[in-house]
Amino acid sequence: MAVNSPLPVRAQLKPVPGIQLGYAQAGIKKPGRKDLLIMKLVPGATVAGVFTTNRFCAAPVQVSQAHLAASHPIVALVVNTGNANAGTGEAGLASANASCAALAKLLGCDAGQVLPFSTGVILEPLPLEKLVAGLPAAIANLKEDSWFDAAEAIMTTDTQPKAASRTVTIAGKQVTMTGISKGAGMIKPNMATMLGFMACDAKISQPVLQTLVKHAADASFNCITIDGDTSTNDSFMLIATGAGELEVNDVASAELLVPSTAH
Repeated sequence: MAVNSPLPVRAQLKPVPGIQLGYAQAGIKKPGRKDLLIMKLVPGATVAGVFTTNRFCAAPVQVSQAHLAASHPIVALVVNTGNANAGTGEAGLASANASCAALAKLLGCDAGQVLPFSTGVILEPLPLEKLVAGLPAAIANLKEDSWFDAAEAIMTTDTQPKAASRTVTIAGKQVTMTGISKGAGMIKPNMATMLGFMACDAKISQPVLQTLVKHAADASFNCITIDGDTSTNDSFMLIATGAGELEVNDVASAELLVPSTAH
């Protein structure tokens, strides 16, 4: 359960130029709840992430890692709740890849440009037909200001959505950032058990972004433990859309070292 965690205010979650979010009620675990999320990125966006260190990492983790390692531009992320697609063997890998292919077909990109994420019950087959059937509705919902709905769409046993948003000024240039996460149990480094997605509108090269996401996780999520259990699906993704003014191409760049102001 959430303790002293402020409930996000929909109007205070800032849209991040360059990323749209769409949700659907696909009935993956039960009807009448948001359980499918799509994040669509503008061309030129970069994506980096850190994942569970559990040796039995779930199928979507394996597929996301492989797609990131291939260095293709990432076009979209697809997230489902209600089923973790973990411990499902070759069939689970096939389902994770099929979900990428289905979304890629609708968006006009390659399957390798889609990252899949799943959370929920383990050791059960992913209801792929329901996920695929929900994709058109999620695409129809794509908006820049859907962060609150997105936070609700990735919840499992969470008692409330978790989201935060800031606008910071770095080297005289504004950067907007908004993030969501889920996780209520099976919390133990490394990583802290969760799904987390954070986006900013800065233009950041992928190697620098990877350094930043690792640093952020080590200073936050990897410092958390609740019940001593490490999950199979943990993923924390950092997205830089490149739609803003700030540009960073070197981890030693002065823009990463100067003080910033936030509001």
